[in-house]
Amino acid sequence: MKSTLITLGLVCSSLPALPALAQNTAPMSTTTAPAGLYQALGETVGITRLMDDFVNRLMADPRIGSHFKDAKPQPLKDSLTRQICQLSGGPCQYTGPDMKTVHGEMDITKANFHALVEVLQAAMDAQGIAFSQQNRLLALLAPMQRDVITVR
Repeated sequence: MKSTLITLGLVCSSLPALPALAQNTAPMSTTTAPAGLYQALGETVGITRLMDDFVNRLMADPRIGSHFKDAKPQPLKDSLTRQICQLSGGPCQYTGPDMKTVHGEMDITKANFHALVEVLQAAMDAQGIAFSQQNRLLALLAPMQRDVITVR
């Protein structure tokens, strides 16, 4: 039930799109992160642990793992750690490519996106991240769906 509600919230989100995350351009987002989210995620150490778990689960997931078959796990984990760290209000700087560029050729559907969210939720549950904090993070990530879903 929790998974369905969060996934539904992400799909129906009408939040404005995040600014492009383009390399060598402006900072990823000027949106202020929810107070205390970075700390609630365990700061850089906790986010690193979360992204390690998440990427391992993602690559093994039968629904979407094939989308990541050519990805190198450690660079993906490192990039996601910096991205989540920055989005959540931490000191990290994400300098990777924007989401549209990264996902443009991946043929990602809404079902793939929902599966990814479910995998992230499972990783957050396993890391003991409170449901309320999970929702705060997912609300920051939700606007990216416009750039991630490439098959309409």
